[in-house]
Amino acid sequence: MNQYKIHEVLKYMPKDIKGIIEKMQPLLLESMEEVRLRQNKPIILYGGGREYIIDKNGQLVFDQRNAYVCTLEDIKNAVSLITNFSLYSFEDDIRNGFVTIEGGHRVGICGKAVLENGRVRTFRDISFINYRVARQVLGAADKVLNHIIKMDNSIYNTLIISPPQCGKTTILRDMVRQISSGIPSMGFKGKKVGLIDERNEIAACSMGLPKNDVGIRTDVLDGCPKAEGILIMIRSMSPEVIATDEIGRNEDAGAVLDAINAGVKIITTIHGSDIEDFLRKPALDKLHKNLFERYIIMSRRQGVGTIEAVLDMNYKVLRNSLTKERTI
Repeated sequence: MNQYKIHEVLKYMPKDIKGIIEKMQPLLLESMEEVRLRQNKPIILYGGGREYIIDKNGQLVFDQRNAYVCTLEDIKNAVSLITNFSLYSFEDDIRNGFVTIEGGHRVGICGKAVLENGRVRTFRDISFINYRVARQVLGAADKVLNHIIKMDNSIYNTLIISPPQCGKTTILRDMVRQISSGIPSMGFKGKKVGLIDERNEIAACSMGLPKNDVGIRTDVLDGCPKAEGILIMIRSMSPEVIATDEIGRNEDAGAVLDAINAGVKIITTIHGSDIEDFLRKPALDKLHKNLFERYIIMSRRQGVGTIEAVLDMNYKVLRNSLTKERTI
C-alpha cells in the first residue's frame, strides 16, 4: 500500500491522532490496512497480518499501559471530520454502519443504535471507529483472468466469494480495468463495462470522475443502489459487462438475473467462505441455478488476495486452478 493512500485516510482523523500516526516508521505506515479508535482504549493499527499499538510519539509499545488512549474528544472530532460536520446528512450511510470517504476508503462506525419501526435509523453515542484503507493494485487480477475470459473474446458470468478484507474489491476493480481497456497479451479486446459503485469504493469517484483506474470503456454509476443501478445501466449505456460489489438482497438477485437474461455478462461479489455459503443464502436463490459460470473463492490464508479455488458452473474445481496462490 502506498503512502499516498494512508494519507488520504489521515485527513479524516483528529489532529492529535493524525500527528501521532504520521510519526510511525514509513514502512509500517505504508502497510497499514486498518486504524481502530475505541473510546478509552489504545489506538490499534493492523497491517501485513500484524497488530500494532503505539504511544503518543508514534512508537510501537508492547505494554498497553504505555499506549496512547483514544478520548471522547478524539471520537467526536473523528465523527465530525468523517461526516463533514453534519451527522444528519450522512444518516443514510451511517444506518448501514459505515461512511465511505474520498478515495473509496470505508469508515465503520458503532455505538447506540437508534431504531425507527424496528430498523436502524442512525447511531448515537458513537464510541468505536474503524478506518479501512482501500488500495488499487494494478495486476491484482492477472492470475484469474484466464479463467473468466472465453476464446470468443467474451467473458464468463463470474461470482467472487470472499470473507471481508481478503481483497475481493481489489481484484474486482482490476478485473474491470483490464476487461474495459483490453488485454493485448491475451488477444482480448476491451468491452463496454457498466460499473455500479453503490458505496464509491471501486472507482472512488470525486465530482463524477473516477480516481481509480477502471478502464477506458467503463461507465460508472456512483452512489446508486445496485438493483436499481443495474437496470438503469442496461437501459441507458448498453453495457456488454456489468460489475458491482457485495450483492446480498432479493432485489439484487432479481436485477442480476434480468441482466443475464438480457445477454449482459455479470461480475460481482458476495461475502462468504466457500460455495456452500453462496448456496445457503436464500435471498440469492434465483442465482443458484448455474447462472454463474465461474466462482472465485478467496481467503487470507497466504495473506490478502489468496485464491483458494476457481470453480466452474457445476462447482467443480478447474484443473488449472490457482488454489491457495496469492494475487495481491
